[in-house]
Amino acid sequence: MQAKYPSDSICIMTDLVLPGETNPLNNLFGGELLARMDRAASIAARRHSRRIVVTASVNHVAFNRAIPLGSVVTIEAKVSRTFRTSMEIFIDVWIEDRESGNRTKANEAIYTFVAVDETGRPVEVPLIEPETEIEKQRFEAALRRKQLSLVLAGKLAPNEATELKALFMS
Repeated sequence: MQAKYPSDSICIMTDLVLPGETNPLNNLFGGELLARMDRAASIAARRHSRRIVVTASVNHVAFNRAIPLGSVVTIEAKVSRTFRTSMEIFIDVWIEDRESGNRTKANEAIYTFVAVDETGRPVEVPLIEPETEIEKQRFEAALRRKQLSLVLAGKLAPNEATELKALFMS
């Protein structure tokens, strides 16, 4: 399949935190943030693959900073690497200071999506070519994350996880 570039595979969603979306401390519910991240990631994956996509896993979520009521939240979801039928989506969550307009990174997550046909069978997705330094770092790390996930699931023997072995044997 023809390679695409990360700029073809991005979704930026900006929204406001409303009272019905907060916990008793007046911060955005974690589940609400997860749903927003899932939507943004699915749009990025669909844009890249031009297919129906399904969430295969939520590989990592870091709730580093509370997101208070009234905050402007921007979720940036970008395909960081593709495999045969799956795509890793890296998500950055930003909150905007109400007075200065400065953005602060609040959270991040990594989701995996699989492209499927109309019957739900996985289909191949286009490759991706990282361009910026951060895209290249995330691209390289994605293979290590995939191998770790496969080892933990019993689908890959630890001695076959070449990228993981390289971390410890260098």
